[in-house]
Amino acid sequence: MDPVTIIGAGLAGSEAAWQLAVRGVPVRLVEMRPAQRGPAHHTDMFAELVCSNSFKSTDAYSATGLLKEELDALGSLLLDIARRSAVPAGSALAVDRALFSSTVTQTVSAHPLIDVVIEEATTLPDGDVIVAAGPLASEPLTRALTQLTGSQHLAFFDAAAPIVDADTIDHDVVFPASRWEKGQGADYLNCPMDRERYESFIAELVGAERVTLRDFERRDLFQACQPAEEVARTGLDALRYGALKPVGLTDPRTGERPWAVVQLRAENRERTAYNLVGFQTNLTFGAQDRVFRMIPGLEDATFLRYGVMHRNTFIDAPRLLAPDLSLRDHPRIRIAGQLSGTEGYLEAIATGLLAALGVHAAREGLAPLQLPPTTALGSLVAYATDPGTTGYQPMHVNFGLVPPLAERVRGKRARYEAYSQRARADMATYLCTRSDLFTAGARSRLRPPATPPAGEKRYGRSTG
Repeated sequence: MDPVTIIGAGLAGSEAAWQLAVRGVPVRLVEMRPAQRGPAHHTDMFAELVCSNSFKSTDAYSATGLLKEELDALGSLLLDIARRSAVPAGSALAVDRALFSSTVTQTVSAHPLIDVVIEEATTLPDGDVIVAAGPLASEPLTRALTQLTGSQHLAFFDAAAPIVDADTIDHDVVFPASRWEKGQGADYLNCPMDRERYESFIAELVGAERVTLRDFERRDLFQACQPAEEVARTGLDALRYGALKPVGLTDPRTGERPWAVVQLRAENRERTAYNLVGFQTNLTFGAQDRVFRMIPGLEDATFLRYGVMHRNTFIDAPRLLAPDLSLRDHPRIRIAGQLSGTEGYLEAIATGLLAALGVHAAREGLAPLQLPPTTALGSLVAYATDPGTTGYQPMHVNFGLVPPLAERVRGKRARYEAYSQRARADMATYLCTRSDLFTAGARSRLRPPATPPAGEKRYGRSTG
């Protein structure tokens, strides 16, 4: 059997290598470290955590908690190692970085069907390939991807605006309208500001704490896109004449044009999530949580994702990827990890696992793996590979991506519980139909959690 080439031994590549090897598929795992080290790496170990050491919430009724259950059911190696490497972190899963990465390195390297090759991948070889080179893929590999996909389908900066849960927007304040009544009327939601609120907001925006960029990011990041706080820094009215211009809009509560307007644009077809138009930002998450709640109608909003700006190579997944993470025009090549346009440690592990299962299914002549869109992972992949998704930016799992419930459930707590229960049931049913890929024991890991004591807090403002 010809080996599968996996490029990159990060979270996605390591998970993919293991999933294939335990199914009897030989793997050629290509990693450029230690021969060549990326600008953000500090060690030569596999699955290095270059940012936080947290895998986020373990809350059973949060999106990340649900994703952990799904990864358990799918048999994830790296999540198991993360739990064995855990350090105290309250309701989050945080790990000892060195222990986690060293355990992954030792476990993956020791498998007899995994051949670790230390060299820089500069081309895409023939045969089955999983590209999991991460958000800072080397220039030669990036050129190879560009030649394959087209330069218009590859991005090098992650400049994403915050996204809020539609159900947590105050619709008594925010009104639906498009400028000059163009479009369908509800294309945008509008958060109106009077002069006093606008000027207070600008003062807080320009004075808020920002993320410190690495040297290799600072050199050219802002040439690609200006963050909202940098635009505001050029003058008090800069945003009011730009992204926050109120022309063509009338506040139905006053019958007048607002001084400024923050527009919210639907993030998906179901309109369960909205992004803040023009608010790419380099503020810290804490600063965003504080400052953006000054926007009328968002005082109690749940942020499904905060804005980010950093160096990040990723593909235009909705145009390029099939649901099994293969390139539509090159089905033997799959993209996993952050390069596929997902965000987060767990999401990288999950896409590595899915890419591996996709290769295995194709080689065995099995039906492609396509998880129910009601699940945490299934909804993320459905969103990322939907050709109808426009203006794509990297995304992590959140309940704003799942299809609406059959009946409206009031209250965030109850709604998240309903999403989770539906996801568990649908995933268990799906796994029962895929005995060709999974053991019967997999679905037994998807059990509803015990109901916590009354009043216990299950999740905060952000689903994380």
